[in-house]
Amino acid sequence: MGIPTERYSKITDKNQREICLLKAFPCAWGKCAFCDYIEDNSRDEAGMIALNNQVLNLVTGEYGVLEVINSGSCFELPKETLNQIEQVIREKNINKLFFEAHWIYKNRLAEMRKRMPVPIVFKIGVETFDHDFRESFLNKHADFKNPEEVARYFDSPCLMVGIQGQTKEMISRDIEYLKKYFKLGTVNVYNNNTTKIRRDEELVKWFMKEYQWLLDDPSVEVLYEITDFGVG
Repeated sequence: MGIPTERYSKITDKNQREICLLKAFPCAWGKCAFCDYIEDNSRDEAGMIALNNQVLNLVTGEYGVLEVINSGSCFELPKETLNQIEQVIREKNINKLFFEAHWIYKNRLAEMRKRMPVPIVFKIGVETFDHDFRESFLNKHADFKNPEEVARYFDSPCLMVGIQGQTKEMISRDIEYLKKYFKLGTVNVYNNNTTKIRRDEELVKWFMKEYQWLLDDPSVEVLYEITDFGVG
């Protein structure tokens, strides 16, 4: 089996870092209406650990920053993989780690921060701060009321734009909150997948024109294609 290079990449634009896409146990929620990414999950622990080892062995430490993602939350990674991440951090002189977690893990972030030997930037898939759209339509199961609540736990929200049913007002408010309450953030432009949630082309065009300035904002990464981080 060759090394799966589509699971390792370098981000050389904003916030330079190495990024690894690892395999993990099934997402604890796994019912988001727009997500077919969870098909990357597995229950074969030995297989996951072997694959993750291969991917983590590609880390060089050249930027001193590592991002680890999986199709769910970092808490669903096998224990042995978490141990290896810790080892890589020490061996490659990593001084900052990016992890992602679902809102349901908000009370366990401190535990993970304690476990890892470097500061963690915790990302969260917010998708939108519009409560009704997020919960009723996207079925996100992230029942926070406002951005301040999210900012108490997480460092970097991931927003999604260009979904049918979303409005310009919703997106404008989301970007406003992102800039006001967080130092970092990611905006994913929605791409159709195997789910029923569809992309709104007009809304995407409007967003890319109206918010072109975000492309030059060092604190916000705009992903136009799902694979813009070089993995997946």
